[in-house]
Amino acid sequence: MASDPSTQSRVMFQATDKAEEPAHRKLGKLTVKYNRKDLQKRLDIEEWIDGQLHLLFDCEEEEIPELEIDIDELLELSDEGQRTRLEELLQECGKPKEDFINGLLYRIKGLRKMSGPLKK
Repeated sequence: MASDPSTQSRVMFQATDKAEEPAHRKLGKLTVKYNRKDLQKRLDIEEWIDGQLHLLFDCEEEEIPELEIDIDELLELSDEGQRTRLEELLQECGKPKEDFINGLLYRIKGLRKMSGPLKK
């Protein structure tokens, strides 16, 4: 079964250049990693913390000692560890801080730790 080479079919592949793709490509769907309700709850807690710190230190925001309460850090600790950490952070506060600590621990119950780019 010899065949004439001039009559055989040929398959040719042509490489496409990436620059030739249309500029108006259809974009894929964007998925959101964080639930809007969780983000709002976390924001509400952070605003509550800010307001309570103003009351505890009885001063303007600029005068509050350098203090960072990391909600994700607290969520990694046991209940007693959370309380101990908050007491350490608030040791410079002369006012009673038990109500603040109890209020914060109550508010963070049920929150999930945030990971990724939104965490500062």
